[in-house]
Amino acid sequence: MSHHYGATAAIDGVTLDLPAGCMVGFIGPDGVGKSSLLGLIAGVRSVQSGTVRVLGGDQRDAEHRRAICPRVAYMPQGLGGNLYPDLTVAENIDFFGRLFGLAPAERRERSAELMAATGLAAFAGRRERALSGGMKQKLGLCCALIHDPDLLILDEPTTGVDPLSRRLFWELIDRMRARRPGMSVVVATAYMEEAEHFDWLVLLDAGRVLATGSPAELEARAGAKGLEAAYVALLPDARRHGHRAFAIAQRPAGDGEAAIEARDLTRRFGSFTAVDRVSFRIERGEIFGFLGPNGCGKSTTMKVLTGLLPASEGTPLLLGREVNPRDIEVRRRIGYMSQSFSLYTELTVRQNLELHGRLFGSREPDLGRRISELVSQFELVDSLDRLTSDLPLGVRQRLSLAVAVIHEPEILILDEPTSGVDPIARDRFWELLADLSRRRVVTIFVSTHFMNEGARCDRIALMNAGRVLACERPEALVESQGAATLEDAFIALIRADARAPEADAAAAPAARESRASSAVSSCQRAPSIGRLLAYARRELLELRRDPIRLAMCLVAPLVLLVVLGYGISMDVEDLPYAVFDRDQSPASRAYLDQYDGSRYFSARAPILSEAELERRLQAGELRVAIEIPAGFGRELAAGHQPEVGIWLDGALPFRAETARGYVVGIEERYLRALAARADGIESVPVPADVVPRFRYNPESRSVVAIVPGVIPLVLLLIPAMMMAVAVVREIELGSIVNFYATPVRPLEFLLGKQLPYVAVSLVSFASVTATASLLFQVPLRGSFAALAAGAVLYVWSATGLGLLVSAFTRTQVAAIVATTILTILPTIQFSGLIGPVSSLTGAGAVMARGFPASWFNQVSVGAFTKGLSMADLLPAYAALAAFAATYTGVSLSLLRKQQR
Repeated sequence: MSHHYGATAAIDGVTLDLPAGCMVGFIGPDGVGKSSLLGLIAGVRSVQSGTVRVLGGDQRDAEHRRAICPRVAYMPQGLGGNLYPDLTVAENIDFFGRLFGLAPAERRERSAELMAATGLAAFAGRRERALSGGMKQKLGLCCALIHDPDLLILDEPTTGVDPLSRRLFWELIDRMRARRPGMSVVVATAYMEEAEHFDWLVLLDAGRVLATGSPAELEARAGAKGLEAAYVALLPDARRHGHRAFAIAQRPAGDGEAAIEARDLTRRFGSFTAVDRVSFRIERGEIFGFLGPNGCGKSTTMKVLTGLLPASEGTPLLLGREVNPRDIEVRRRIGYMSQSFSLYTELTVRQNLELHGRLFGSREPDLGRRISELVSQFELVDSLDRLTSDLPLGVRQRLSLAVAVIHEPEILILDEPTSGVDPIARDRFWELLADLSRRRVVTIFVSTHFMNEGARCDRIALMNAGRVLACERPEALVESQGAATLEDAFIALIRADARAPEADAAAAPAARESRASSAVSSCQRAPSIGRLLAYARRELLELRRDPIRLAMCLVAPLVLLVVLGYGISMDVEDLPYAVFDRDQSPASRAYLDQYDGSRYFSARAPILSEAELERRLQAGELRVAIEIPAGFGRELAAGHQPEVGIWLDGALPFRAETARGYVVGIEERYLRALAARADGIESVPVPADVVPRFRYNPESRSVVAIVPGVIPLVLLLIPAMMMAVAVVREIELGSIVNFYATPVRPLEFLLGKQLPYVAVSLVSFASVTATASLLFQVPLRGSFAALAAGAVLYVWSATGLGLLVSAFTRTQVAAIVATTILTILPTIQFSGLIGPVSSLTGAGAVMARGFPASWFNQVSVGAFTKGLSMADLLPAYAALAAFAATYTGVSLSLLRKQQR
């Protein structure tokens, strides 16, 4: 088979037969195709080319994949990659039990058994995010084994995990295999010492198989002692070119001056003590290793020593000075390289070097010379103009180190810098570290889980539960523990420590009859309400424990309603006006009395000149300016027609047109009064008068129209956004793999994710309806039941739109932006909020009818203002139901059960 990602071949013409009933290992560094192979075997990736047969059937066949799904367990790469951070240990295991159709009693029994076997029983109520790396991997294994699989697939289950946790993990796997001797286990790993204990191995490089066989057979074929040496020997000549066994020179005697020093260092987070009175001293030019279990406080200690975190107690010293986060000069003397690749992938190698050089104040031509020197030293000449996203992992690590030392620091801090890197690349990397330490006297402070790297350090500190257990030369530590290897010494010290966070797991319970058959029959049924509700329950649990997301769901619609309800107004009253009266006669004052008595106008200080009139209108101080010419009263008394100038601010056309209407009305009333006085009567009798009355909003209050029109906007924007984010978040966290690798069907997944947000949105609907009635005093003239029925269909449409957005976005930021654009603009423009939908023509009319907000606007305005009943709103209900079904149906068609 072959598998490509764009132009990159992850798997290149591989043909393999994997033996059953044993432990099979895929060996190689990151990027050689291990994860792709395991994903194809597990059925979470679609087969592009070739054939993949698993448990007797073709993985291209969806029915076969569905049939064997209960017999396969897949644990993806990464610490807790398939787990849910806001769920507890017990809740994570229970969720997987529900997905595989286990009955409640069976779920409880299996969960208790697995937690006891892994030593997690004492942590059943702890959230996944609070677990150490080793505990996360054990929890992931519990979730994978909940349904008694025949095939267990583990993708680098111990990468980034300390040696003790790794050993406990494999001891647990051995006990599980002893209980179920027929279970096949397929594992990918980058740790050669782990692979030594596997039954059968596949050595990979660049997507191709180098060799297969038992560890002993591979070592014999390569003529090498040790699996790592055998792997290097079996690589193609081009990959091994220039490689030699790495041996670090002994550190020359120094002056003993300290570069880094910790004196009784303590760091607390609330009541938790992460670092507890730690003391050690690192000399200039020394390579100092930092070892310890996951979560023991190594990274926290490093951050305190570099000023990234303040110490609660004790004294951290760098280069003889107490650490001060504001001391930029000391920061310039330190280089830092994180475990994950943190450079700019959209820049080339040269551009990354230039950027970081300038950030540290280097200038031409010094920067050019420094880059040339580093490019030669770190063997980056052939990669200078390549994007860093296209670089192999080993080249990326060399580039990261070059960036970390571009400003020639005196101290270099490295956090697990070679995780996932192949043996040859690791050796080259350590050659560079040795050169920096021995020739340039750079102090190197490095954390690692590779014991052979720890053995290369001048001294190592072993940390556990926040305290340093030992600090000495590696060989002295091995000798003091009477151990054969540094790993054995490490494990002995941790196990002897009374504060060890993880003890040996209890012996597994006695073998019992497998329940896989019941799980198979349960999982092969038609779409399951149980699996749907499992996703709904999990989503509700996460929502309840995430106050930010919950506030967005419940509070954000209220905030938007209040802001928009008060902020958008069609009422045009109290227009500021001023008078430039050149006449100052009784007639001009009588004329102006017409404006003084109107609620639509509010008088300001008189205008004294034409320049002032222009200035005040330009400044927006006035909306209307009235200019009465000299001789106005005299002309009027003589029966002439004097002109009055009325100036309107037309910058806002809607307000200007409304103000013009008010002015025309006042003028007509004034002229009619003048005509009556000219005839010598007090008033002109009118046989009939027209007095307009509004049927649904008699007071013509803008808020009565605006608030019901804003409700569709807030009930569309927030539910759609939160729904889209909920699905995309699974993609970002990696937990979407549970959809691929479990019997969950696409409709169960979508509806299970959707139901909680429909429920929460209906709570939000109730709150915004109450706010509209109580705060804005908008009466609900129609039936609440009619309004609620429309709301149910509408929020279903809104969350369906969110599902649709999630189908073509891959990050939460993109989902938020896309949802905002797709909801706000059409709702404001085409829902009837600003102008009636019936007035739209052409494309505008099509968009209005093709968007759910315009239909729910009919329901909202109809129920609040017009008193419409359910029968009156049936066409709107039908349209909303059609939108809900269409959005969900399209999302379902776009949702794939496999990754490409």
